Amino acid sequence: MRVHFCGTRGSTPAPGPEFVHYGGHTSCVALSLDGAAGPTLLLDAGTGLRRVTSLLDRRPFEGSILLTHLHWDHIQGLPFFQSGDHPDSQVTLRLPPQEDGTDAESVLARMMSPPLFPIRPRNLRGNWTFDVLPPDAFSEAGFPVGGFRVVAKDVPHKGGRTVGYRVSDGHSAIAYIPDHCPTEFGAGPDGWGEYHPAVLDLARDVDLLIHDAHLVPEELPAEASFGHAAADYAVELGRRAGAQRVALFHHKPDRCDAAIDGLVDRFSSSTVTVLGASDMLELAL
Repeated sequence: MRVHFCGTRGSTPAPGPEFVHYGGHTSCVALSLDGAAGPTLLLDAGTGLRRVTSLLDRRPFEGSILLTHLHWDHIQGLPFFQSGDHPDSQVTLRLPPQEDGTDAESVLARMMSPPLFPIRPRNLRGNWTFDVLPPDAFSEAGFPVGGFRVVAKDVPHKGGRTVGYRVSDGHSAIAYIPDHCPTEFGAGPDGWGEYHPAVLDLARDVDLLIHDAHLVPEELPAEASFGHAAADYAVELGRRAGAQRVALFHHKPDRCDAAIDGLVDRFSSSTVTVLGASDMLELAL
């Protein structure tokens, strides 16, 4: 499996010279099977989705997009994804079932339709299918997506149903938990939130844990209620779950390159390898 980080910022894009290294695009991770010509599974569709077109050498996208939730920073790239908005594309987009039962296309159209946007989801070119995650996604076995197998679990995050994903190809596995508010279950043993069963199961023995690191511990009292985790929680979750590597993800929009460098350096002696996810970083698992 190859992991392509296409957008690693949270909440809003962050352009400017102080964000060049880690990048300013919002959440999108592209996955490729060994030997494939390009990514076939995309996790979230923030503005980083635009970068997937270059990974495909501008070919039409044929595969699936799985959304963790519907906040702007995870869906705003959809109408600007050239390889998806292509006459020959074949795209299946799935999102968590909504509590009010609204179908997938209708809920996306709340953001992507006039007068807020000139076109609706159904106006994207190519063959698009909009659906919710199937019930099997929430089982221990998960469900097949191309050559991958995906398990979804609900995680706490303010403002709508949110899931995390575990994705495996039979050889390697990743956990993708970009938005997570563990303090929803209490302070936990470290004051950073509880290490609850859903995220421990998703991250168990993965090759790579991609996790919300929007905050640092001293920001939790004022900002945890917005729905995010501290980087220290992400690293400790990786250690407890037996993950080989932890990628700090969903960087706060005003956290500049130097600050993220310093954050990563804080974990240099950790028993888990810690890296700062950056736009266009590629890892082979």
